[in-house]
Amino acid sequence: MLGNRLLKTALTSTVRRQQCLFRTTVARNSSGITRLGTEVLPTMSQAVVHNDIVYLSGQVDGTGEDVVAQTKNVLAKVDAYLEEAGTDKSKLLTSTIWLMNIERDFGAMNEVWCQWIDQNNKPVRATTEASLAAPNMLVEIQVTAAK
Repeated sequence: MLGNRLLKTALTSTVRRQQCLFRTTVARNSSGITRLGTEVLPTMSQAVVHNDIVYLSGQVDGTGEDVVAQTKNVLAKVDAYLEEAGTDKSKLLTSTIWLMNIERDFGAMNEVWCQWIDQNNKPVRATTEASLAAPNMLVEIQVTAAK
């Protein structure tokens, strides 16, 4: 009985975490800071809004089979968090992109980026190679946007 209850609790927790990916808790404090996506990971918010600037944490995806699929999935997350924060990619200010293997994946990632980006409102951008949090993660993208 106890084992079934623990299993049900674990499954419910996993489902809730997955459902909360884009329907996040909004935490506001007296200093005018709003935090979004605080329940996705225990260590950080997915987005923070302060003084009409939206700061996204680095977004990753370990489900896509290659850098093209992962980049598309990551940019979909970026779009969703920007929308939740009240802005969009046309108001991007900065972007940092980390690639697991820049020599192999830069061209493919950049092609997806160029199709996604608002051509009239390009942010400043840095792209570098880095060891990411898990070996199946090939790209991480962090952005900052105005509201």
